[in-house]
Amino acid sequence: MRDTPKPLLEVAGRPFAKWQLEVLRSYGARRVVMCVGYLGEKIRAGVGSPFGLDVRYVFDPPGPTGTARAIRGALDLLGDRFLVLYGDTYLRIDYAEVDRAAAGERGLMTVLRNAGRWDVSNTVFVAGRVVRHDKAAPTPDMDWIDYGLGVLRADALDLPGDDLSDVYRALAERGELAGYEATERFYEIGTPDSLAETSAFLSASSGMRRA
Repeated sequence: MRDTPKPLLEVAGRPFAKWQLEVLRSYGARRVVMCVGYLGEKIRAGVGSPFGLDVRYVFDPPGPTGTARAIRGALDLLGDRFLVLYGDTYLRIDYAEVDRAAAGERGLMTVLRNAGRWDVSNTVFVAGRVVRHDKAAPTPDMDWIDYGLGVLRADALDLPGDDLSDVYRALAERGELAGYEATERFYEIGTPDSLAETSAFLSASSGMRRA
């Protein structure tokens, strides 16, 4: 597994990225831009453009590249507004509704009331707005967590920071970050335990769909 990038990890019988792409297509996505770094060519060969999607691949430059820097490198393909999804997370949410909720906003973050259940909470969410977000230095009053899906206008990437969490933090400080409450827990593949849990969930859910 050390030589396998996360999008290609086998989860419930197929590369994890294909689970993500399938659910995006089910909510009307037509084109997806994947920012890839480690073993990017292997990802492109292993994932391709399934489910009738037009998948474009943008390769990170050599050296350390944060998530915000990677997105900046893809802006020519992303347009004026776009959804951003972490590559190691499977989400049960209405992606189309999230996109509609972001109309007129410079940025929107989906949030889940976490209270430390699945990871360290990092967000203060009040009356439909993310008023504070800090992934690096969370505080005890943060009961919400970044769910792993956002919507950004391209000019949000003018804000400083190498990582997407830096951009979200800056937007929140400016009062420019809307929030959308997710109600279903997220699944992710960042650790062996979470990978096993996600694989079990997707195996069960795909079995129910076939039945």
